[in-house]
Amino acid sequence: MDKIREPLRDLNACGLPEALEVMGERWSFMILRASFNGLHHFEEFLTELGIARNILSNRLAKLVEHGILDRQPCADDRRRIEYRLTEKGFHLLPAMVALREWGQRYGGGLAEDPVLVDEQDRLPIGPVSILAHDGRVLSGKDLRFVQRADLGKRADGTQARPAAGFDRAQSDDAAARQPRVAAAR
Repeated sequence: MDKIREPLRDLNACGLPEALEVMGERWSFMILRASFNGLHHFEEFLTELGIARNILSNRLAKLVEHGILDRQPCADDRRRIEYRLTEKGFHLLPAMVALREWGQRYGGGLAEDPVLVDEQDRLPIGPVSILAHDGRVLSGKDLRFVQRADLGKRADGTQARPAAGFDRAQSDDAAARQPRVAAAR
């Protein structure tokens, strides 16, 4: 099979431009990180992040508009507003962890403290990886683009089938609702 590339000029053929439209600047990521760390109120974001009030207001509105955060009255004081991660927001966790890992590796050699660990063993998570449908860890040389009509067609002409339980489109499954950050073992 001939190798094909993404149509780089056609921004609609790729999810990256859409993601960058929503998340493509520092403060959106910092607000998202704060949300993953349990912050929910405007004043908490303002104090913890050291962000200007107008920028925070703008970024929160954009994250709500795009369904990353949900804006709702506080349960104990309905005059206050809480910003909560939506399912769509939770699915950004693997991207956040991957960016954090990349920044630690190439940013300046900062020693992470606190350390991100898995809850069960309380040991540091492994590197974020790209996984094949059957769980194999892939590198850049293992990746290529194919036309949708050619999915599963191997170079030798045989047809591959996804591993049991693998379905990217499945959104009603409880496991699909939880972000999955793969760690190389």
